[in-house]
Amino acid sequence: MPRLRLRRVPRAALAALVPLALLGAVAGSAHAAPAAWPEPVPVVSRVETTDPVVFITLDDGWNHDPAAARLLLDRRVPASLFLLPGAYAYDSGYFRTLLDQGPSRVENHTVDHPDLTALDAEGQRAQVCGARDRHLARFGDGPRLLRPPYGTYDATTRTTARACGAKALVTWTYDLTTWGGWTPPTPALEPGDIILLHFNETVAQDLERALDAARTAGLTPAPLRDYVPE
Repeated sequence: MPRLRLRRVPRAALAALVPLALLGAVAGSAHAAPAAWPEPVPVVSRVETTDPVVFITLDDGWNHDPAAARLLLDRRVPASLFLLPGAYAYDSGYFRTLLDQGPSRVENHTVDHPDLTALDAEGQRAQVCGARDRHLARFGDGPRLLRPPYGTYDATTRTTARACGAKALVTWTYDLTTWGGWTPPTPALEPGDIILLHFNETVAQDLERALDAARTAGLTPAPLRDYVPE
């Protein structure tokens, strides 16, 4: 077999090729595929289901009304509690009782209740992952659903939610919270509706009204987390 003859490349030519090689490496890194982003979570304002169910959700957690707790426990309401860490920092026992003695679950509502669309990706992650970590440390159960404050979100919120362990971003179908003495009209509920309430000074009355509306429609409160697919 004939032997291959290698031509000697002049040293000056090699010196000229080095900058070109470096330039190619830099250009290649500039066009490298970006790191994979998490898949954005779905946004759920109502659940598509034919089951005769409705979903009760309560936000914030500042008012620890014993009457509301009794309603949730006595009627075995599987409420989704979208809590702020500051709202249970001074009295987590109120929510610990709801979790230990009833079917309610704690979900994510951020650390400080900001408009997430006003924050960059790092700020959103601090709010969402920060609340997840505090919930997990306090209650031993990490949230799986995220409710963005004010119901506002953007594409970054949806990917951040996934990165912080949520499987869905949840808004609502009806807000039945009484604010400033004004009570919103009670709608005719349908299967899959998500009801928004708040732990405010009228939480017990608002919760009673929501449960009555569900009963009138022939619907039973169900655990929202179980109806949102992975």
